[in-house]
Amino acid sequence: MQFERGSGILLHLTSLPSGDLGSAREFIDRLVDGGQKYWQVLPLGPTSYGGSPYGCLSAFAGNPQMIGTAEAVTLNDLFEDFKRTDDKELAAEFHRFCDENWFWLDDYSLFTVLREINNYAAWNEWELPLRSRDKAAIEAAKKEHDEAMFAEKFRQFTFFREWYAVKKYANEKGIKIIGDIPIYVAFDSADVWCNQARFKLNEDGSPTVVSGVPPDFFSSTGQRWGNPIYDWDVMRKDGFSWWIERVHINLRMFDIVRLDHFIGFTRAWEIPGEDETAENGEWISVPGFELFRTLKNVFDEMPFIAEDLGEVTDEVRALRDDFEIAGLRILQFAFGGDAYNTHLPHNYIPNAVVYTGTHDNETTIGWFKSAKKKAPHIQHCLKYLKSSGKEINWDMISAAYGSVATIAIVPMQDVLGLDNSARMNTPSTTHDNWSWRLSQEQFDSVDLQRLKDIAAFYAR
Repeated sequence: MQFERGSGILLHLTSLPSGDLGSAREFIDRLVDGGQKYWQVLPLGPTSYGGSPYGCLSAFAGNPQMIGTAEAVTLNDLFEDFKRTDDKELAAEFHRFCDENWFWLDDYSLFTVLREINNYAAWNEWELPLRSRDKAAIEAAKKEHDEAMFAEKFRQFTFFREWYAVKKYANEKGIKIIGDIPIYVAFDSADVWCNQARFKLNEDGSPTVVSGVPPDFFSSTGQRWGNPIYDWDVMRKDGFSWWIERVHINLRMFDIVRLDHFIGFTRAWEIPGEDETAENGEWISVPGFELFRTLKNVFDEMPFIAEDLGEVTDEVRALRDDFEIAGLRILQFAFGGDAYNTHLPHNYIPNAVVYTGTHDNETTIGWFKSAKKKAPHIQHCLKYLKSSGKEINWDMISAAYGSVATIAIVPMQDVLGLDNSARMNTPSTTHDNWSWRLSQEQFDSVDLQRLKDIAAFYAR
């Protein structure tokens, strides 16, 4: 799908000054003042240990902690008021939300309650009837915990009500929101507990195999991500209904959706569940073409961006291009090689999205400072950009905006020229990730006029 030429900012909701939706409208106003057309966020689901938005408790639920500060502080009071309300329109809106989201909301609400009762132990450590989702046990639990489930449904209702209001505000201002679908889900999630047959699991519920990538130049033991692997044969038999529902809710939440780890739609590196490293895995084929043909038959449009980083095979390229999905270009990956590097701007195609760096990369200033200035890739970068290095972040932004890629996205850290102390995530580490937040002083110091001028100069 061809998008409107434009530029935007990557900034997760938790990185806004308020740390939630409370600052969202002000940020949207500043995007407009800065001549931007896109706002990219990370997944908005409820996070677990470590706070990673790529390891959520649900692929469908929203994170109640992101509800605007004023409402979040009084959420329990709001719930008590709602139970006593005689506002028939609000009550009808809540019931309509529950009816429209029944396919995940009931089970997710029960999951959150049972997880708390079980001291936040993983679901496969619960008592067998609930672990295996015995029908009678589930019905009894729903009756017993009806009030607590009602409270969780109200929290979800409040989150989505506020999110859709923010999205409407953004769209009315001419801003499109780019969301994110992680290809895998967390093991300790409502998704796996409720869909055990759709994942490769042992009888005790533990994963038979887990996700990751094989050993390479960067890691002699590979990367063991640990997510359970889909049983694609089972998913194929019911017409990929779980994926259809997942895409459906994301296309309601966002204008454009980034598909994380796109190469995983062609093959998966399956690691034995008991292994501690990724060395003994094997490549297993994934029916990505069948899945996307099914999605194309269901949805009028597929406004997708493929995170096609890693080993891009001919099959990955065919899957991306056959369905006209925009691929990624990362400027930090462009330098130090030959003139045919696909991340160099002169090799871009229009149906692409260029980033100075992503949430997984160093900031541009951090990337520049962490390398020796005489390093070949830094010398190549300075020569290519005709840069002195004094404002390398703005030189990279100009290169991204000036390219033929339809969309150019820049992390807020690069707009502000921040070093790696503002880095969002360092892959394969578990500490000090996902917690960076923009201070109000930084928020107020963004050079909106400079952004606007560059966007206008390059017809964005």
